Amino acid sequence: MCRSVLWAVLLLVAPLGANASAPKAQACEDDASPALRGSQCASVDVPLRHADPSGEHISLFLRRIPASADHARRGEVWLLSGGPGESGASLYPLIQTYQRAFPGFDLVIPDHRGTGRSSRICPVQESPESPEGRGLAGTEWGPCIGSMYANLQRTSAFSITEAAQDLGILMSDGDRGGQVLLYGVSYGTQLALRALQVNELDVDGLILDGLVPPETTEKFDLSRRTALVDQVGRESMDEGSLVRYRTLLAAKDAAWQREVPGGDVRRFFAALLSFPALRDRIPKIVQDLSAGDARSLVATANDWNIALAQLGQGGNNQPALPLVMLIAASENNARPELSLATVNEEARHALFASPIPGLLVNGSVPRYPRDAWFGKSPRTLPRTLVMQGTLDPNTAYAGAVEHAATLAGSGPVTFHTVDRGAHLLALVAPRCFVAAVESFIEGAVVSERCAEPASE
Repeated sequence: MCRSVLWAVLLLVAPLGANASAPKAQACEDDASPALRGSQCASVDVPLRHADPSGEHISLFLRRIPASADHARRGEVWLLSGGPGESGASLYPLIQTYQRAFPGFDLVIPDHRGTGRSSRICPVQESPESPEGRGLAGTEWGPCIGSMYANLQRTSAFSITEAAQDLGILMSDGDRGGQVLLYGVSYGTQLALRALQVNELDVDGLILDGLVPPETTEKFDLSRRTALVDQVGRESMDEGSLVRYRTLLAAKDAAWQREVPGGDVRRFFAALLSFPALRDRIPKIVQDLSAGDARSLVATANDWNIALAQLGQGGNNQPALPLVMLIAASENNARPELSLATVNEEARHALFASPIPGLLVNGSVPRYPRDAWFGKSPRTLPRTLVMQGTLDPNTAYAGAVEHAATLAGSGPVTFHTVDRGAHLLALVAPRCFVAAVESFIEGAVVSERCAEPASE
C-alpha cells in the first residue's frame, strides 16, 4: 500500500476508543518545507476531562511524516515535545535528525493539549486571529489569566494526567504492522512516563532525551533553576575566566552592558548554555569585555537570535505560556510559597541566573491539585534509553541519574552520557544522538558515553 495513504486508511479502520472521534487525516497545508513534504495531518476530538466523556470536548492536532521510501517500513515513533508549552512544531527543524536516528519509522508528532493547533487554555486570547496570534499581546494577559480563574474547572483539566490520557487515545489504534516507539524530550519525558502509568500502552521502546528529575525532588525543581544554571555555567568555564567574569560583574555603567540582550549579562549567559557552540564562546566574550571590546558579545547575541529563530517556535507556534505557568506552578514547583526575597537572595551570588524562579512567585495563575499519579513510576517499562548531557542547564544531569536509577526498578534502563552535552541532544549533539538511538533500536550495546565534536 502506498505510504502516503497508509495512515488515512489506518485511522479510518482502527479502534480509537469510545471517548474520541475518529480523525480525518488529510495532506497538511504547511508542507512546503522539504522535511514536512508528504505529511498527513489530523484533528482528534477528545473529552476535556476523560472521567466525564459526556462533557465538554477539545481538539488535538497531530502530524504523521511517513518513513522515507529508501527504507523498508519498520513501524512508527511518537515524538513528544518539551515545554510543557512547546508545540510539536518545535521538533520540526529536527526532522532530518530523527529520520536518521529512526530509519524506516513514521514520525508521529502531536500538539499537547493547550499548545500549537490543539485547543488552548485561553481560546479567545490564544486564537490565531488575536493580535499576537497564538501568543499573548500585553493587553491579552489580564483577560487570559482572568478567564483561567473564572473557569477553574476547565483550567485544571489542562494537567499532565489529562494530557497523558490524550496520548493513550491517540496511540490506541492497534497494530500498525511494526514496532511502536515513544520518544520524549524534557517535559515530553515527564508526559511519556505519566502516559505509561495511566494507560496500557503497547510500546516496544522508550527514549528519554533530557530526563526530568523525580517529580518529588526538592533539589532540582523549577524554583531552583538558578542554582542549576549557575552550576552548569561555572562547570563550563575555566578558573581564570571565572575570575575575570566576577570582576566584570562588579563593573558599574560599563559601555558593553548596553549591548547585552535584556540588560542582564547573567541571564544572557545562562541562555547561551542551551547552545554549546555559543556557550563555549563565553570565556572569549569575557576576555574581550575585560579589554573593553564588545564585538564578540554583539556577534554572539546576533547568532543567539538566529538560533532561536531556527527552533520552529515563531508565529502561531509560539510557546503556550499559560500552560507553562499552570503546570509549572501545579506540579513542578516544590516551593509554592516561594517569595521574591528568597529568589533574589538565592541569586545574589550567582554568576548565571534564570528568570524562572521569579515567575513562580505570587501565584499569578491558579494551581490544580496534584493527583494520585504524581511522584510515582510506571509499574512496568519497555526497554528504555535515557540520554543526558553533563552540561544540561534545563534538566540536571544528577537529577536524571537519580530518576533513571528509580526507573530501573520498573524495567531495563540504559543510560547514555554525552560529555559537555546540553539540552535536547537531538539538536545539540546529533552525532551522539543518532548513534545511540540506532544501537538501541537494533538491540545492540549502547555506548556509555559520547562526546560531540566541537562545532567551532
